[in-house]
Amino acid sequence: MFYKGKRVLVTGGTGFVGLHIVLELLKQGAKVRVPLHNRPLIIQDENIEIISVDLSDQNGCLKAADGVDYVFHAAGAVAGVGLAANGSMAAITTNLILTSQMLQASWTARVKRFLLFSSSTGYPVTDHPVQEDEMWSGPTHPNYFGYGWMRRYFERLGEFVASSSDLQISIIRPTAVYGQYDNFDPLTSHVIPALIRKAVERQTPYEVWGSGEEARDFLHVSDLARGCLLMLEKNPACDPVNIGYGQAVKIKDIVHMILKAAGHNQVEVIFNQSKPTTIPVRAVNTDKARTLLGFEPQVSLEDGLRDTLYWYAKKEKYNLTEISK
Repeated sequence: MFYKGKRVLVTGGTGFVGLHIVLELLKQGAKVRVPLHNRPLIIQDENIEIISVDLSDQNGCLKAADGVDYVFHAAGAVAGVGLAANGSMAAITTNLILTSQMLQASWTARVKRFLLFSSSTGYPVTDHPVQEDEMWSGPTHPNYFGYGWMRRYFERLGEFVASSSDLQISIIRPTAVYGQYDNFDPLTSHVIPALIRKAVERQTPYEVWGSGEEARDFLHVSDLARGCLLMLEKNPACDPVNIGYGQAVKIKDIVHMILKAAGHNQVEVIFNQSKPTTIPVRAVNTDKARTLLGFEPQVSLEDGLRDTLYWYAKKEKYNLTEISK
């Protein structure tokens, strides 16, 4: 296997996406290095090396990158739509610093390959599943002006480093992800963990931000992790690829699936359109991932939502018997 015995750094390996990349790498026999800074790693394995560094500092990045073959750069700040609407730049600033520092350190340390996260938020507004070559055909949606352009800039940074060094860079454009170990904080969580938390807590009435007609391509995080490994192995060429479920689903349908899984069906659902929301519809074309990488999602949306809800309920010690009714 491609990763067997390789030394792989996963920045953000204690976070949501990074943790699942670590788990997938361990399955494939890699030796994984995980930097610790603000939070501990919740899994243990003899093939995990833990180092304490600050990735906002170049010396910390150099220490993290020293002697590794590949880097999956999943470190970054999370900001929900509420914070973005209030004008916070914290996520943008942090992500710019961490990404530029890690690219420089990987270049200096002569790392072979580097996976860089872009985002579907960088795409212009379209009325069809957006393809990779449409990224630069227009401006981002106004709601993604700051974050979307940040991700676009990451792609240019990656192209610059790849053209100026021997570092091979894969650029991945994931859609919205969810799953176990997601962020359920009311202030910073994204839509699915927010809806799951409210359902598990039996909130009445059940408030949903927006009209419910907004549609997203939601991908289970375990599928994203597999897609990341395939991408670094098969396409380290600054050639962006969408990694998604391949189907946009309306928020009101997500709500129905979550309430059904939680046994909270009889609640009054209120769609609050005065609250901030993001782009009305985002669908991505995943043909390139299928043909180039052989990537197909393995977790259905209904199964993934149920699995995530049960995991969160057990973690927070809610009554699983009541939820399963």
